[in-house]
Amino acid sequence: MTRPVIVFDAMCVLCSGHAQFVLRHDRAGHFLLASMQSEAGTAIYRSLGIDPANPDTLILVEGDRALRDSDAVLAIWRGLGWPWRAAGVFAIVPRALRDPAYRWVARHRYRLFGRRETCWLPNAAQRSRIL
Repeated sequence: MTRPVIVFDAMCVLCSGHAQFVLRHDRAGHFLLASMQSEAGTAIYRSLGIDPANPDTLILVEGDRALRDSDAVLAIWRGLGWPWRAAGVFAIVPRALRDPAYRWVARHRYRLFGRRETCWLPNAAQRSRIL
């Protein structure tokens, strides 16, 4: 894979909303996306030792490197260009503070933001960016 891949939970309202945000603001088409419910997403999660039935994070795979938790989100935002890359300033906050907050939201994402009855599906223009 030559382009970074974001693996996300398409059943989660927050996660699928973030995926749609990325597709809308990634004008260069830098990122590909895969839902954890898809074959591609499940395979990536399993290869990283994450249970796709009970994930605790989204993943950003860039070549042979995989980022998770707040590092993944910050790398995604930096990859979107201006003004979104400015959020990369939050990398100055130590991971020991960022990741517990990320994991708390991830653990409670369905209760806080809701769960879709069906997976979010991209529109025709977005399909080429989905694995």
